[in-house]
Amino acid sequence: MKTRRIWEIAFSRFLCVKKGQTIVLTQYHIKNSYRDEFLEVLERYAFSSLQATGNAMAEAYYERGDSCIMWMIERWSSPDFYKKNKRTTAAKAVGALVKIGMAGPVETFFLQELELFSREISRDALTIMLFVDVKAGTEEHFKSINRNIMPALQKSPGLLLFQLNQVVNHKTQFVIYKKFSNWDTFQYHLKEPALDPVMKFLQTSIKEYPFENGYHHLIQFGQL
Repeated sequence: MKTRRIWEIAFSRFLCVKKGQTIVLTQYHIKNSYRDEFLEVLERYAFSSLQATGNAMAEAYYERGDSCIMWMIERWSSPDFYKKNKRTTAAKAVGALVKIGMAGPVETFFLQELELFSREISRDALTIMLFVDVKAGTEEHFKSINRNIMPALQKSPGLLLFQLNQVVNHKTQFVIYKKFSNWDTFQYHLKEPALDPVMKFLQTSIKEYPFENGYHHLIQFGQL
């Protein structure tokens, strides 16, 4: 498989990313002996999905520090396209390997997108994902403070993508997905004054502390 071709397709689909799409986040906790096989089948699944009708994004990652935890992030123009894609040969290959190669259950999250900002993304962008479970009754405040900082985020140097999502059917659970040009811009971002209301919230209004435990540093595979 030509990995350059994967990036070319992925970038063209990135231009179609917009609010209101079906977003699916899947986590695979894999047995070490099946790691290489999963890298291959998930790469093929991402490549196949990117060429499917209705797809706007399909990216495969493993976690820095534990490459046996892998993630697939997908965007589809409707749930029907996602369901249809699960019947493809590439999807069935993933399903077959799941039956024998998992160290724990597959976790699938359907996400409702609340805020989105994006610029052109480079192939070597730093990808950070943060899971947040807020205290009951604070959900709307958390949404509000993120909405209020969007104008400042759009001026933030090195921030290539910001996406705030709420987990469907779990109103206290949120996923923040960001891409940066490099590690230094991520560190700068954390110290931006505009981010202070969010940082204060994360230090006072979530169910489990510290909030940093919810960070996932992701490394994309299947591309140059």
